[in-house]
Amino acid sequence: MVGAKRLGQLRQLVPSATTIGVLEGPDRTEDSGDVEVAARAIGQQLVVLGAMNATEIQAAFATFAQRGVGALIIASGAFTFSHREEIVALAARYELPASYGLREFATEGGLISYAASITDAYRQVGVYAGQILRGEKPGDLPVIQSTKFEFVINLKTAKRLGLTVPLIMQMTADEVIE
Repeated sequence: MVGAKRLGQLRQLVPSATTIGVLEGPDRTEDSGDVEVAARAIGQQLVVLGAMNATEIQAAFATFAQRGVGALIIASGAFTFSHREEIVALAARYELPASYGLREFATEGGLISYAASITDAYRQVGVYAGQILRGEKPGDLPVIQSTKFEFVINLKTAKRLGLTVPLIMQMTADEVIE
């Protein structure tokens, strides 16, 4: 349900966006599917585009602009992460507020990010490794989903986009970049 949460945050931040774009890489993740389900439930219009390379990323942004997209959700994945500098730069160039699935996007200059805590995931890996070293069978260990998420807001980017970040959003953020 991370995608639905990201959609809600973006709608709170940019309520005037009648159409929201979703950019997916070839490694489409569960959160982009969550966005589509949540959007249908609330009647939010989406434009979902995929990209397989840098040229297609640029074409997707041009299409988003042409179709009047007012905000973006960038799907999580190795592909979008590896192209994060370009994606953040294109969002700035097209003046599109965007939500990202990893905090590195917000520290690069992206507007907001909401994702599972990598630090918490590493801690859990350490717990698993300890259990295995004590003789537990890896197949017997439970699959654990993330329970700690990080919400990051880049106020410099919000200001550049002419957005006012509600105080409640700032208060609930794990990190606010000023």
